[in-house]
Amino acid sequence: MFSDESRFSLQSDSRRTLIWRVAGTRYHQENTIERHRFGVAGWLVWGGIILGSRTDLHFQSVTMTGHIYRDVILEQHVRLFRGVMGAEFLFMDGNARPPRANIVDECLQSEDITRMNWPEYTPDLNPTAHVWDMLG
Repeated sequence: MFSDESRFSLQSDSRRTLIWRVAGTRYHQENTIERHRFGVAGWLVWGGIILGSRTDLHFQSVTMTGHIYRDVILEQHVRLFRGVMGAEFLFMDGNARPPRANIVDECLQSEDITRMNWPEYTPDLNPTAHVWDMLG
């Protein structure tokens, strides 16, 4: 099973707006923009594919943590596919922090799920990484 998650921002990814201004006018009213101080609104989307099938997409508006990854992704999605596939099930997830948390490792071991290890910064090995690119 290949899985991946991606965060989609509802605002600009860059918190900067580039403008041309006359030297010495940096803080003039016409050169300043009001900013929201409560972070950037966005959604995390997770999905998985396996042998001609796929999981439902999981959407979440809060930050993904190791606990949420274990309780939602592993327990509600991955474990079910592992049950169908049996002992030959091999799981490949991203190298983000939540999937690498100790509680996730413990959960995978307790469910007898083998995780495929792969080097960091190699999205080409995971086909779901290309899906996010196609979605923009």
